[in-house]
Amino acid sequence: MTCAELLIRLLRDTYGVDTVFGIPGVHTVELYRGLEPDADPAARSIRHVTPRHEQGAGFMADGYARSTGKPGGCFIITGPGMTNITTAMGQALADSIPMLVISSVNRTDTLGRGQGRLHELPSQQQLVSGVARFSHTLLDPAALPEVLARAFALFEGARPGPVHIEIPIDLFNAEIPPPAGRTTHDFTRPRIGRLAPDPTLLADAVSLLQGAERPLVLLGGGCVAAPEAARQLVEALDAPTVTTINAKGLLGSAHPLDLGANAALPAVRELARDADVVLAIGTELGETDYDVVFDDGFVIGGQLIRIDIDPEQLARNQQATLAIVADAGLALETLAARVVGGLGETYDKPAETADAKAGKTRGAQITAAALEALALPTDPAFAPYVPLFDTLQQALPEAIWVGDSCATVYAANHLLSQPAPRRYFNASTGYGTLGYGLPAAMGATLGRPDLPVIALVGDGGIMFTLSELACAVEEQLPVVIVLWHNQGYEEIRRFMDNAGVTRLGVDIKAPDFQLLAQGFGCAAVAIDSPSELATAISERDASAPLLVEIDAAGWQRSIAG
Repeated sequence: MTCAELLIRLLRDTYGVDTVFGIPGVHTVELYRGLEPDADPAARSIRHVTPRHEQGAGFMADGYARSTGKPGGCFIITGPGMTNITTAMGQALADSIPMLVISSVNRTDTLGRGQGRLHELPSQQQLVSGVARFSHTLLDPAALPEVLARAFALFEGARPGPVHIEIPIDLFNAEIPPPAGRTTHDFTRPRIGRLAPDPTLLADAVSLLQGAERPLVLLGGGCVAAPEAARQLVEALDAPTVTTINAKGLLGSAHPLDLGANAALPAVRELARDADVVLAIGTELGETDYDVVFDDGFVIGGQLIRIDIDPEQLARNQQATLAIVADAGLALETLAARVVGGLGETYDKPAETADAKAGKTRGAQITAAALEALALPTDPAFAPYVPLFDTLQQALPEAIWVGDSCATVYAANHLLSQPAPRRYFNASTGYGTLGYGLPAAMGATLGRPDLPVIALVGDGGIMFTLSELACAVEEQLPVVIVLWHNQGYEEIRRFMDNAGVTRLGVDIKAPDFQLLAQGFGCAAVAIDSPSELATAISERDASAPLLVEIDAAGWQRSIAG
């Protein structure tokens, strides 16, 4: 069996990979030998999706991973393929998204020699290592099973992120004999246990929480695998809870203790300053969730309990009173069991109000008061988007929402509530790249074909990856692409205006998106009102993509009456 054949077998049969994204090149031809459809229709196979740019491949893998919880896989050519995908890997690294990037690299006897070979870089591994949890050059084909096992061990048992494995082109056809003592190349997937919290530190955390009078909980993207435990814990604590952008939906729709992703706004910041104990699980406490106004104003006034799978992260951004290294999901489950068993009744502290008499807990009252103080639906910055989101939710209530860095996404981060985790994610977190929304939504559609998918994009960002419309049509992906057209880079305009800088480079000329979509074979409609939006979605072909272009100025006039 050759190295390339073993790779396909391991991915398909041992690790259950069912989809890979990539553009074939002369250096990766051998990777495709095992990808052809099996003669037996019942046999397991890997679906290959061809984006129109390697950056799109990475974003698709990212969206696939976020929607499913499984690593997204990519087959990428040497050199330009790898430089193209690094932006997507940077976004996945920032948000701890599992992504397996398999690439070719030049022949072993030419590595590092600078001979001007096709696609040659001085050190491809060195280039990629800055956007990967690790990058490995396979020099011994027999080590392939070990390297893949290492990658999946990281995905399952540590802080995930992109992993890069490069294979010299002369090793793809190298024969790999079965391991010593075996007659086949069959491998069993190692069982990776989750990291449990230290019992002593956990007991200390429970003690702190038990004594808290004004608890606050912060839940991040690391918690999405344990929604039931998260609900049990915050309800037993009766604690107002921030759910970050990547944790949206963790507590369910409009949960009475859910403050949403509003940690950067005044009323929630006040709760953080006044809380006597703050419990933060699976969150970086990073800028794009807690300081989107960029003033370093998120301050924790009381004792901070931090739980994270990455020990280094426990020392970043906020100083912890108690830092526990553990898998966030397992920590939630363990804490919930302890708290529900020992504190559940003591933490039901109703205030002497009409709300309390009606069954509304103290924590729910505090949460409601904070949200009322924020008055997000009537805030002039957010109000235009309320009918947009209401219309979309009524039309597609179970949809996964995937966003770029654009005006509609910034508003949805604060306004939108989702029924479950993995139903909302975007590129405004962490790395903050543009061009993410469309291909990531396509990846989510491939990962969760049972759910509708909405892509929130802007006229600026979509032009980074507009060519992926061709792939969406080719793969018959029924993603609804909501294009907010405001004639430029609105957020940068605002920052320039606030800084007293004359606008330059932000009022960009847009193409005719309707004509372009039709050129790709994608259905498209231009609208400027909620009723037109509802009609467009209800009348769409549910087996193909639809581009809905919204004129921002026309929309404002329409909802203003």
